[in-house]
Amino acid sequence: MLESIRNIEPMQFERLCQRLLRELGFINVEVTGKSNDGGIDGKGILKIGQVLSFHVVFQAKRYQGTVSPSVIRDFRGAMDGRAEKGLIMTTGSFSKEAKKEAQRDGAKQIDLIDGNEFAEKLKELRLGVNVELVEEVKIKNDWFKNL
Repeated sequence: MLESIRNIEPMQFERLCQRLLRELGFINVEVTGKSNDGGIDGKGILKIGQVLSFHVVFQAKRYQGTVSPSVIRDFRGAMDGRAEKGLIMTTGSFSKEAKKEAQRDGAKQIDLIDGNEFAEKLKELRLGVNVELVEEVKIKNDWFKNL
């Protein structure tokens, strides 16, 4: 699944992230699609219990490799003054240092979704995939012989 996603165009991946967030309950999700956006690919609102809402900006990284801590720092700078929460979604993985940077004390927390989690969410929501459970029946010949 990840290989298929890595082969789509960057704008298609941003729209896939948009669709995923909508299916996860975000509202007003849009892809910004602006050049010089400082690394902000889209935004949305997450409402909790119809009482609290958080403005969230996201970045979509169609990577094969590892996202570094500098990406997290740059994104944090881009989200300054725009949103309370940040989310980076990638088809790759996050380095140990990037994960630490995303949760650094005293800085805005940034949530991370790596390729495996991304694929799992698509599977759970049945977005772009069909999941089929196959039943396999094996005969226990010895069991029947011992009747």
